Amino acid sequence: MSHPDPASSLAERAARDYRTVALVLQGGGALGAYQAGVFEALDEAGLQPTRLAGISIGALNAAIIAGNAPGQRVERLREFWEAICRPPLWPATPPLPWFDAVAWPTAWLSGMSGMAAWRAMTEGQAGFFHPRQPPPLLGGHATPGSVSWYDTAPLRATLERLVDFDRLNDARTVRVAVGAVNVRSGNFAYFDNRRERLRPEHFMASGALPPGFPAVEVDGEFYWDGGMVSNTPLYEVLSERPGCDTLAFQVDLWSARGALPRDLADVAERSKEIQYSSRTRLVTEFMRRTQEHRRLLHDVMALVPPERRHDPVYRHAEARAAEALTNVIHLIYQNRPHEGHFKDYEFSVASMRCHWQSGLDDMRHTLAHPHWLAAPDAGQPFVTHDVHRSEAG
Repeated sequence: MSHPDPASSLAERAARDYRTVALVLQGGGALGAYQAGVFEALDEAGLQPTRLAGISIGALNAAIIAGNAPGQRVERLREFWEAICRPPLWPATPPLPWFDAVAWPTAWLSGMSGMAAWRAMTEGQAGFFHPRQPPPLLGGHATPGSVSWYDTAPLRATLERLVDFDRLNDARTVRVAVGAVNVRSGNFAYFDNRRERLRPEHFMASGALPPGFPAVEVDGEFYWDGGMVSNTPLYEVLSERPGCDTLAFQVDLWSARGALPRDLADVAERSKEIQYSSRTRLVTEFMRRTQEHRRLLHDVMALVPPERRHDPVYRHAEARAAEALTNVIHLIYQNRPHEGHFKDYEFSVASMRCHWQSGLDDMRHTLAHPHWLAAPDAGQPFVTHDVHRSEAG
């Protein structure tokens, strides 16, 4: 007797129950390899997103995914991460097959990680960025696009090599939105392939975190990293009108919860976590309440007699009502004991592969609970599954 393929069953269920399958990717520099691992597990299950939203490194991952055919996406993500995790000058110490982070002293691992971060700061990363020569303090008058410690021109070449922008801009296949902040006005902006043609500079702008990286010019305006204003694009995905039934995989790289700091290094790390977690759970709770109110309004409006539905008040309410159902699967990268405040710019190959494997394991664990992917019902139109919180109790 044959048994159904679990992967195809999950994909079929998602296609049946949801109009949109969204992948929402937070910013977090080198930690973004975790998101690549999450996507590999989704790909194994046949769950290809129809909507991508990203900030910073999440935007770059989104570009690689959307800009390649489904069968090539994991391969291209791996090529991207292997490329940007190579030091440009002296070779990195190769990750040995017997290397096991659990088996080595935390202090030793922390020292190796710190050395890799120091190399990123002093040498840059191949295919990503390199230090400006001369340094900006000695460069005299500069343009808004060159006031930074590093030059990100190598990133443009990497994106142009690995991303098919014609495919990426086909919004009928995958809709893509990435966030950045306008340097002049301070306003947050989303670049969306349904409204404009996205180019390498849109994705580079989303990850242009000052003062390390320069502002990026897009259509006459300069933009910085969207994480300066909001590092989690869930609101953009769920607030769009009209709403539709959505399964959203939200992949965060910074945890809002953490231990009290005991030294200045801990303070630096914890402050980053609080700043860039972007109040994810607060946004999720706000969207849950909003969705419930829209659904309640929709149900109440069904009680209005047909002859009264031409009333302007009814029309006004109709524009705000929605019957959409939403399921948010929330994953958060879990820190390792040896990681410090530099974990977002520690691009060693060993750490990258470790982050990737963590994302792969977490998403496989999530998909082993297929009931988490079930569509909500009208009585509870917005549900969330916070994987790590559930495990912690």
